[in-house]
Amino acid sequence: MVLHLVKLCVGIASVEELVNWRQTPEAQRLRPEEGINRHRTRMFPRRADEIVGQGSLYWVIGGAIRCRQAIVALTPGTDTDGRGFCDIMMDERIIRTRAQPRRPFQGWRYLEAKDAPPDTDLSVVSAEGDAELAEELTYLGLL
Repeated sequence: MVLHLVKLCVGIASVEELVNWRQTPEAQRLRPEEGINRHRTRMFPRRADEIVGQGSLYWVIGGAIRCRQAIVALTPGTDTDGRGFCDIMMDERIIRTRAQPRRPFQGWRYLEAKDAPPDTDLSVVSAEGDAELAEELTYLGLL
């Protein structure tokens, strides 16, 4: 069974801002290798075998799931203070999804495949792929 994670994208106001942040020197230093993004969280998923290589991390931005990144590995570790953590290793490609409203929560949550929002194809909106229009249409459930 495929299982995903959903997490708040704290401090990011739009998918474009997330894409741009991933290009900053700070974000580049967090990359363990080319083509992989890393996000550190405190808890390690107990159902990791259902996630790795088949699931995605769905990002909540502005009160709704708006995009996802495929999870390629979950790596446990311990910080310098002896506290455990989990590095979520993701494909660097950020895939837009249909907006799905979510209330604030702490940490991450499991997301069953049947409940995950579908990907959105921006080329359907216009030749230029107007991101703002696509986001509004998906939020309204029209795309």
